[in-house]
Amino acid sequence: MSKQINVALIGNPNTGKTSVFNALTGLNQKVGNYPGITVEKKEGICKLPRGVKAHIIDLPGTYSLNASSLDENVVIELLLNKKDKDFPDIAVVVSDVENLKRNLLLFTQIKDLEIPTVLVINMADRMRYKGISLDIEYLEKHLQTKIALISTRKNEGINDLKQLISNYKDISIAPCINASEIDTEYFDSLRKAFPNQLIYKLWLVITQDVNFGKTDRNEIDAISSFKTKSESELKRLQQKETIKRYQFINNVLKKGQTIDASQAKDLRSKLDRVLTHKVWGYLIFFVILLTIFQAIYDWSSIPMDFIDSVFASLSEWAKTQLPKGAFTNLLAEGIIPGLGGIVIFIPQIAFLFLFISVLEESGYMSRVVFLMDRIMRRFGLSGKSIVPLISGTACAIPAIMATRNIESWKERLITILVTPFTTCSARLPVYLIIIALVIPEGRFLGLGYQALTLMLLYLIGFGTAVFSAYILNKILKIKSKSFFVVEMPNYKLPLFKNVGLTVVEKTKAFVFGAGKIILAISIVLWFLASYGPGENFNNAENIVKAEDASQNLNEEELQQKIASHKLEHSFIGLTGRAIEPAIRPLGYDWKIGIAIVSSFAAREVFVGTLATIYSVGSDEEETIKNRMAGEINPVLGGPLFNFASGISLLLFYAFAMQCMSTLAIVKKETNSWKWPTLQLVIMSAFAYIVALIAFQLLK
Repeated sequence: MSKQINVALIGNPNTGKTSVFNALTGLNQKVGNYPGITVEKKEGICKLPRGVKAHIIDLPGTYSLNASSLDENVVIELLLNKKDKDFPDIAVVVSDVENLKRNLLLFTQIKDLEIPTVLVINMADRMRYKGISLDIEYLEKHLQTKIALISTRKNEGINDLKQLISNYKDISIAPCINASEIDTEYFDSLRKAFPNQLIYKLWLVITQDVNFGKTDRNEIDAISSFKTKSESELKRLQQKETIKRYQFINNVLKKGQTIDASQAKDLRSKLDRVLTHKVWGYLIFFVILLTIFQAIYDWSSIPMDFIDSVFASLSEWAKTQLPKGAFTNLLAEGIIPGLGGIVIFIPQIAFLFLFISVLEESGYMSRVVFLMDRIMRRFGLSGKSIVPLISGTACAIPAIMATRNIESWKERLITILVTPFTTCSARLPVYLIIIALVIPEGRFLGLGYQALTLMLLYLIGFGTAVFSAYILNKILKIKSKSFFVVEMPNYKLPLFKNVGLTVVEKTKAFVFGAGKIILAISIVLWFLASYGPGENFNNAENIVKAEDASQNLNEEELQQKIASHKLEHSFIGLTGRAIEPAIRPLGYDWKIGIAIVSSFAAREVFVGTLATIYSVGSDEEETIKNRMAGEINPVLGGPLFNFASGISLLLFYAFAMQCMSTLAIVKKETNSWKWPTLQLVIMSAFAYIVALIAFQLLK
């Protein structure tokens, strides 16, 4: 059996590294976190010639091995630690043909670590369009490597890259330059103090806050024969090293790369003038958002109706075809409705991820970041804060992790605290079911009222996040300075394969992540709703028959009354009744109260909870939407889910901190329970007050 090769995929941001990873691994990939830290880890399997398998790790994007963020530290620590199980047999450095000079800085640094390194020059299909020609043979000779010229868009050069990876032992590990020439005396003394260590590894340990093997910075400083330098002197040496590398890169590219400026057709600057314009830029972004939310509704209605009816039929089939008993009841009234409550939203969530992926792939999202920096500055945030705020529309957890790129602690803390206000995909099921119940289906200027309501909720969440940031900026007395730098990638047509993989991966993560919670909670809720203490529950049939003896109910009506009486006096009914006085002023009954409490585990559980509660004891083949629409308000009469209670619920979920996972990640990122506790208390209190005012005004 052949040995598995470890391959590290490394490159600057926006070089198409993810496209190369997808081209090599396809669906054989998974996403997790590096042990102990909240940095995303993507890995996959690639089949190479002669039956060899490659384990490919897509490392976080980095401009150089001079780390300035936790993401970049991950790259360095892996490349320095030979004992790590993921230590690469070969490094594949992905560069972009239009930014080759900048990309080669990282390449020359990795070569100094004496790891077999292949250079991938991506986006080769743009060479003629940009007037670029390359002398590959010359570049290979002077960079002492093998080069794969590829185009992931046209699927060209991928097999050549696989061949180079499988023949990694033939690739030279000689460095491109002698970095120790920047201070020969210093590096000679370092070499004498650690004769068995690679000199460039030692240099990285000295200049970065990273460790490798058993050697760390303190140990190097402790060697008496080695004279350490001050931090400012080390910074100057780093600058000298960077200058030396760029001198080498410039000399190589003088002959290895030719750019005919007259041939380059540049549409980018014309598009940028419009898309980042101080008026048109915002207007275009607003129109794009409107289009997205309208499409989410229009495109997904047919598959959603189909899924809704399938789960209702499946639940009815389980009741009629399976042997009667507790297991059948659990399946028909707990598990199937609970899962149906989340599966129904797959179409809309998939479409949301589809649009976000297209915006990122096309290069437009970077323009949005640049555009929003003008606004963010006024509220005590940096333009970089927009990345977590926008990615929070998918999930607050990775969004909060993304704040690690913000250098200023104050701006980072504020961003962490306000990000949960942005509407995440877990809120989407709650919004969609309530909007469908209380907002009419009419249109205004061709746009549906329901789509406009959904967009308004997104804007309210974003607006609240920004306004909260403004208040926190005034309250928090933390001194910090920061600068905003964002790279504008080239515009490109999104790759269908990349978009498809992103949608599948993100939707799958949402469904299975939420599915596990919902399945567990559905089982618990079914048990609590199917059993209860005392005579009121156990003797429900006799009590109902005695109470309604004069009403001459038929068998179906009688059974419905018995089921309703049992539910009211079950464990869950008693719990709901206990909290009902606190939530009745908001227009909610005890069933909604149970759904709100259970959804503190995860917001999307709200719909699954109601699906389970409304299914218990119900023999009718009805969808959850129909059951919710038929609920009557016990105090005011009329539908329980009316305009006033619906808007109240929507606003409650827009502002409440109902996600235990988010609180856990805030604790981890801030290293304190103080901030997540404040988040939970303040957001929940704010949500309650806003929902109360909304219901009282609208009822």
